[in-house]
Amino acid sequence: MLVLLAGIFVVHIATVIMLFVCTIANVWVVSNAGNASVGLWKNCTNTFCNETLSYASEDALKTVQAFMILSIIFSAISLLVFVFQLFTMEKGNRFFLSGATMLVCWLCVLVGVSIYTNRYANGYGTNYQGQYHHGYSYILAWICFCFSFIIGILYLVLRKK
Repeated sequence: MLVLLAGIFVVHIATVIMLFVCTIANVWVVSNAGNASVGLWKNCTNTFCNETLSYASEDALKTVQAFMILSIIFSAISLLVFVFQLFTMEKGNRFFLSGATMLVCWLCVLVGVSIYTNRYANGYGTNYQGQYHHGYSYILAWICFCFSFIIGILYLVLRKK
C-alpha cells in the first residue's frame, strides 16, 4: 500500500509540473517548418516570443487561459490536501477531499483543452495555411487530463491503512 501511495504521489507531482509547463509554454500549435509556434499567451517566431496573439482579446482564449490556471491551482491544492490527509486522517478512511479536488482539476483541464481544440487547434489566427501540427504543450495538456482523472479516481477508492 505504501508503494501505491508513493507512486500516486509521484504521478501527482508530475501532473502538477506538466500542467505548469503546458500552460506557460507557447508551443500549442507549431508550423511544419518548425520556426514558429503559438501558445496561450504569445506567438513565437524563430525563438523570439514577442508578438501578441491576433486573437488575444477573444473570450474563448481568455477562458482557456483561466481554466488552465485553475487546473494548476486545484491540482496543487489536491496535492497539499493529500499530504495533510495522509498524516492526520484516521485509518480506514478514504481520501475523498483529495479525490474531489483532483476531479475538479480534471474538469478544468477538460473544459480548457476542449475549448482550445474546438476554436484554435486547427491553426486559427495563424498564417500557417494548413501547414501545422500540435505542439508538446497541447499533448501534455491531454496527458494531464488523463492523469488527473486517474489520480482523482484512485484517491476516491483508496483507504488509509
